[in-house]
Amino acid sequence: MPWSRIPQSQSKVDGDRVISFMDSIREAIDQAMIFDPSVFAIGLDVDDKFGVFGSMMDMTHPERIIGTPISENAMMGVALGAALSGMRPVYVHLRVDFMMLTMDQIVNYVAKWRYMTHGQVKVPLVIRAVIGRGWGSAAQHSGTLHSMFAHIPGLKVMMPSTPYNVKGLFLAAVKEDYPVIFIEHRWLYKNTGHVPPEMYTLPIGKGEIMREGKRLTVVATSIAAIDAVNACEQDDLDVEVIDPRTLKPLDENLILESVKKTGRLLAVDYDFPVCGFAAEVCALAAEKAFKYLKAPVRRLTFPESSVPASGVLEKAFFPSAEKIGARIKQILAEA
Repeated sequence: MPWSRIPQSQSKVDGDRVISFMDSIREAIDQAMIFDPSVFAIGLDVDDKFGVFGSMMDMTHPERIIGTPISENAMMGVALGAALSGMRPVYVHLRVDFMMLTMDQIVNYVAKWRYMTHGQVKVPLVIRAVIGRGWGSAAQHSGTLHSMFAHIPGLKVMMPSTPYNVKGLFLAAVKEDYPVIFIEHRWLYKNTGHVPPEMYTLPIGKGEIMREGKRLTVVATSIAAIDAVNACEQDDLDVEVIDPRTLKPLDENLILESVKKTGRLLAVDYDFPVCGFAAEVCALAAEKAFKYLKAPVRRLTFPESSVPASGVLEKAFFPSAEKIGARIKQILAEA
């Protein structure tokens, strides 16, 4: 199938149609299936009446949406086998936590197959995983874990934050001949934005400046990028907000050029701090833009603790736009 015919956008939205993040990812999956008969989706409850929080409902080709047994590692092997055989599977996980059962397949096979065959074998496999807090999901259903996947050579990791980006990046992921971990925050599903009705892709490994500023660079992932923008706009803070969009490959130049301009960095990532993505961004700035820094690099993440079930403790545990705003003001006050 000539995927090269799908135009690549450099990121500015065309048109005035407004739809939700959930409808955008649903449309991307549906269009991919219509365009290419080798695209199909599998996963636990992927075919149930709730349609993965609505993102798999009312598809044109429901016969290519296949529910699977509660046997994630074996089903990941099925998806890998299909990809190696020329299909373009999309394996959907209702929670990223469930992917821990697939790590043998993902780390030892999915990620390494192209390397071990010297690039002769393609692995066009997209692994969708939903993250996000809510209803007291607690320690075993509130993971993010994107840093863990980004650590593995051979995997590409995407975390879109807007309706426009989620469609363009998903279609780019399906088009890829490398395996892609595609992570969606459930709290973004109701957010709306301008999305063209036609198919388009976004460049993999290119981040986006969501808000320009001169006094501080904030690099934030997924819903944290939206929270960071809201925090800055609420008080009209002179802060540049960057959404990397793809964690791996990472748009290092975009981040470094911003840090060189502002001289300060705050990395915001709704994940654990140790060996996390925020730590990676801070290390990048410290290694490659040290002489431009006017202050120590900073990060804002989860605490070093499992996620609590209590609503009161959840509120204290999770970062938010208010907490991001407070940290930004603290950094700017020290300038």
